Amino acid sequence: MECVDGRWIMYGVDSDDPSCIHTADELHKVIKDVGFLPLFQNEIEGFSVEEMTDPSCWWCGDPEVDPWEWRSILARKNDIVYGKFFNKKAGFISKKWFPYFANYRREGYDFDAGYEDGKVGYRENLIMKLFLPEGVELNDVDHKHLKDFVDNPELFSHEVKALAGFGKGGEKNFEGTCTKLQMETYLVVKDFRQKRNKKGEAYGWAIAVYTLPEYLWGYDFVTSRYKESPEDSKRKIYKQLKKKYSVSERELEKWK
Repeated sequence: MECVDGRWIMYGVDSDDPSCIHTADELHKVIKDVGFLPLFQNEIEGFSVEEMTDPSCWWCGDPEVDPWEWRSILARKNDIVYGKFFNKKAGFISKKWFPYFANYRREGYDFDAGYEDGKVGYRENLIMKLFLPEGVELNDVDHKHLKDFVDNPELFSHEVKALAGFGKGGEKNFEGTCTKLQMETYLVVKDFRQKRNKKGEAYGWAIAVYTLPEYLWGYDFVTSRYKESPEDSKRKIYKQLKKKYSVSERELEKWK
């Protein structure tokens, strides 16, 4: 997607093209096969949902054909997560490949250890504290019985902003802080939902619902690649990309 003379241009394929993805189920299969996939065009040609879909279908509002609506559908599945994982831009990572990204991006650090060593900042800590009460360690949490351990296993983005003290008169750069946490794989989007009024009626745009990947898949799984060096995990991610796409080392280093 590119802005040219004030107009946004999508770089996709014709609906009749044999390579065109038409449904969320088809996209799900592609993500599972590749392992990870950015939403929009990036440094690697052909490596995005945008370039695999019909541009005329985007933002039409029909979940049957609209790739923008597919984010919600796929984020709800138990074998894929959505978030700003690629160069601070959105995309998907499969459950199988998430531990590789977690080890590479976190450099083998759990959040608390990373915070103590200055790898992550004060604002990120304000957000993470909402999801993990003081004195509770992630490796102690049974992800199948979260409510026994955690008050907020998931929160709407506007709830995170308010509870963490961002906004008018408070902390700044909420979006940037959430993006940083997603890039480091500490935070993921598990759904998009509408707000509800006092009568329980849904209204407005669907909003991102955040959670920790450990709450979806368990601490042991998410950290299962900690046994290897972050550089080894990075090499395996790059090897997978080379296997699926024609990509140079230079392009790989630009893509993060």
